Amino acid sequence: MNQLSQLPSVDRLLSESRLVELAVNHGRTLITAAVRAELAAARASAKDGGGVPETHALIAAIAERVEREAQPKLRRVFNLTGTVLHTNLGRAALPEEAVTAMVMAARSACALEYDVETGGRGDRDDVVNELLCGLTGAESATIVNNNAAAVFLLLNTLALRKEVIVSRGELIEIGGAFRIPDIMQRAGVKLIEVGTTNRTHAKDFTEALSSRTAMLLKVHASNYAVQGFTKAVDETELAAFAHGHGVPFVVDLGSGTLTNLEEWGLPHEPTPRQAIAAGADLVSFSGDKLLGGPQAGIIVGRRELIAKIKKNPLKRCLRVGKLTLAALEAVLRLYRNPQQLAQRLTTLRLLTRAADDIRAQAERLLPVLQEVLATWQVSVTCEALSSQIGSGSLPVDRLPSAGIVVRPRGKRSGILHALERRLRGLPVPVLGHIADAALRLDLRCMAEAEEHEFAVQLARLGSPE
Repeated sequence: MNQLSQLPSVDRLLSESRLVELAVNHGRTLITAAVRAELAAARASAKDGGGVPETHALIAAIAERVEREAQPKLRRVFNLTGTVLHTNLGRAALPEEAVTAMVMAARSACALEYDVETGGRGDRDDVVNELLCGLTGAESATIVNNNAAAVFLLLNTLALRKEVIVSRGELIEIGGAFRIPDIMQRAGVKLIEVGTTNRTHAKDFTEALSSRTAMLLKVHASNYAVQGFTKAVDETELAAFAHGHGVPFVVDLGSGTLTNLEEWGLPHEPTPRQAIAAGADLVSFSGDKLLGGPQAGIIVGRRELIAKIKKNPLKRCLRVGKLTLAALEAVLRLYRNPQQLAQRLTTLRLLTRAADDIRAQAERLLPVLQEVLATWQVSVTCEALSSQIGSGSLPVDRLPSAGIVVRPRGKRSGILHALERRLRGLPVPVLGHIADAALRLDLRCMAEAEEHEFAVQLARLGSPE
């Protein structure tokens, strides 16, 4: 008990100059909570036989707690995982044009649902409708908060209490427990599976057609690939079959792109324009994957079907705000100048970055890492690596890249996990990945302008415990 009596009071600690200064920046409420938390921890430690900390040590612990709790939860990180469109890291990084547009929309009143020409009420989808129609060849478009919402909304609008035919090989599951069968059930439609996992024929659709059929749905497998003995029905054939029986043909592209990626040496990925040209009545796709924009679900297609979707009361629940529309409009405008797209669209710039350029960057940073990790009993080398486009976007294809590879000397595999934790604890967390008994830091997503900041903060790694 004598030890506990040595602890300073809350009021005394709050009067200390360092905590007074912190209160000016962070507010007295946060500082007081931190003081009480550290005092409680000190009392618990003393009761367990530990010593009572000196006042200066207690103040330092309080300050550290305050700085830690004042950090925003949504923090910038160095993405050295080797995955460009990383779902857990926010997917596409926005180009400066989109950032500028979002800042304008955030700071000012803007014509979101206001027609400046007529002075009457406008439609927020009109911000991007003309751009999307021009880029996809569709008659109309509407925007919701992500592609899962887009699929849900179009199913609920056009096929409620009716049947939708889908190839069994397209009943995909993506991250976050998004499964096509579950979404269809929640949307109030009945799934009719046809074909097998690897082969589906036109006759399978013919046999499944009934008076309750409301739609033929084709789902692009953007996050896996079935190879070998496979068969799928061509979109043009499916469209003709659907139209011949008076039902719409809908394509869910998942990770959509608005340009031919093969022009930049990247793997082929179907585009909304191709689907529309093949006869699709509606096409849905994401805004924050290969398109390189903000999170959004985009539906393009026939004007009368889009009009029905927009009248669904759920559309208001799933609509996007002005910041998303501002960013999406800016990104879509970049596609009007395809000659400059690889330089101005961040996602495409990262995907097309030359391996030699990344290698040169790795060689510049190698000596820094070797010096910082000199006491860690590890080898640090510059090596060729393979980047992944995205966990949900062309996951099978790899891009030649380069980076820093750290391997333990001897049987010290635990040292890699300790280093990985230290890297995550830096002011700007550094995220790599451990595979094959090595920590790999793929530099594809690091800008040259970030090198100095990255190198400077490495000094905080210190020595292994």
